[in-house]
Amino acid sequence: MSNIAGKAYAMNVVTPSNPKITWINRLLFMASRGLPSNLMGLLGLSLIHFARWVIIKPDQWPDLGQGKQKLKNDYVLFCSNFNGTWDQYIDAFSDGIPNGLNLFWFSATKYPLSIPVTPFKNYITYNQIGTDYYYNATPGAAQRDVKSSLAVYDALLDLEKAHASQSPDEFQKTYRDALLKVQTGLGSPGYGPVASLDTERADVNRERYVREAQKGYAAIRGGIS
Repeated sequence: MSNIAGKAYAMNVVTPSNPKITWINRLLFMASRGLPSNLMGLLGLSLIHFARWVIIKPDQWPDLGQGKQKLKNDYVLFCSNFNGTWDQYIDAFSDGIPNGLNLFWFSATKYPLSIPVTPFKNYITYNQIGTDYYYNATPGAAQRDVKSSLAVYDALLDLEKAHASQSPDEFQKTYRDALLKVQTGLGSPGYGPVASLDTERADVNRERYVREAQKGYAAIRGGIS
């Protein structure tokens, strides 16, 4: 089981739902897609990479050799990737969009509501499915780290264009302005907390890669000089 990769955590929750009223959930999901402003509490949580709710009908479960399933319920599959710990995520979810969570799990069997948070956490724990394999392309970077790096990259491209057309004095001003704009993204993103052996291995592999890259950069600089 590998829910953690670097700074990110993968969550998969499968909840049984009343098939007589899951159609209401479908309408709610459609309304959420059509009116994204209603999800501002969710979109404002910068620790979230991705979140999705999917309704699975009894005849939609794959047969992987276990035989056709005879199920009485529909099921809601919730998938999400986020930074930080499991508790931080559930707390932020419950605090950020409590009414939205209650609507998204409207048809879920024995759903306790998102507030108070302890019964909600217990419900998620009982219905969470362990992640057997979780790949993270940037284990050492959280969502904000990635956004900061992209901003630095765009700034470098703009500086390249400015350097080709501006005088030294003009470019000096442009460079200073760009530096002030992206300075918060120039530091090291640091490592994620060691919450599992998977996280520790990701940090070790990343450190080895960074050291090799630094050696290569030093060799290039030495050859140029």
